[in-house]
Amino acid sequence: MIKGKNRKMKCVVTGVAGFIGSHLAERLVGLGNDVVGIDCFTDYYAKNLKEKNLENLPGKKNFSFIGKNLLDLDLKKILSGADFVFHQAAQAGVRASWGKNFEVYVENNILATQKLLEAAKDSEIKKIVFASSSSVYGDVDAFPIKETTMPKPVSPYGVTKLAAENLCYLYHKNFGISVVSLRYFTVYGPRQRPDMAFNKFIHAMLANNEITIYGDGDQTRDFTYVSDIVDSNILAMKSDVEYGIFNVGGGSRITVNEVIKILEKISGKRARVKNIEKQKGDVKHTYADISLARKKLGYKPKVAVEQGLIKEFEWIESGNQ
Repeated sequence: MIKGKNRKMKCVVTGVAGFIGSHLAERLVGLGNDVVGIDCFTDYYAKNLKEKNLENLPGKKNFSFIGKNLLDLDLKKILSGADFVFHQAAQAGVRASWGKNFEVYVENNILATQKLLEAAKDSEIKKIVFASSSSVYGDVDAFPIKETTMPKPVSPYGVTKLAAENLCYLYHKNFGISVVSLRYFTVYGPRQRPDMAFNKFIHAMLANNEITIYGDGDQTRDFTYVSDIVDSNILAMKSDVEYGIFNVGGGSRITVNEVIKILEKISGKRARVKNIEKQKGDVKHTYADISLARKKLGYKPKVAVEQGLIKEFEWIESGNQ
């Protein structure tokens, strides 16, 4: 149970069948909390993979599942009696967010967030923890990136996540809802989405297939292991912060080419790499200044990149995805 209360906390996790949402729900259930998970299984990637993400949760006496879209639910009813909301649900993917697809991103990332906040303003919710993204920053010149850096997203996806952040602020400002937004920096680990780089790299190497890298591979990322992301959510929930925006990174940055070298070491195989044109919406570098999260939330990443890559490699190698 959380915060030393004499009763269980009721937590609502949106996007519970996703990569991060499923890990978070498992942690919350393991801590003895009642968890209501919501997921509509959007077709961004295969439904069976999302169902597999949930396989450790059904049957738990303190977990219940709602398989519907947030826009179609009576959220006031669902939030009744709830203590915390972890809003992980979103239409993911930078490269897929262009053109007509943008309508889907507006619906799932902006409208769904607004409906959730609207329901929360008439509830007794103690806090909403919102999953934002480093994509809100776009290309920046100064590193590490601080929360005070002016957001200038360079993808439609980043625009929708920034809009959702702004909705969180205005509902806090006008209705007093406690909201913490966590800007995730490139999350990886077991259950990582199949469209994400590490997942694709590992599958390619195991099959002796070619690895496609957008650009020259010298782009850098602040890679964050999924258990550290879960930690940040729990810490945000426990904190006394009524409103805030925090970077959540892994504590270091490396190039994509360096990642390939680590995977060659782990697998014992030589990678076959094909470099193609950089994609629109991709930023060149990311690197989080996590000092604010460390100070206000007590956040400290525990899993280094090589250690995390070993865990993801072993998970994929064992046939989990």
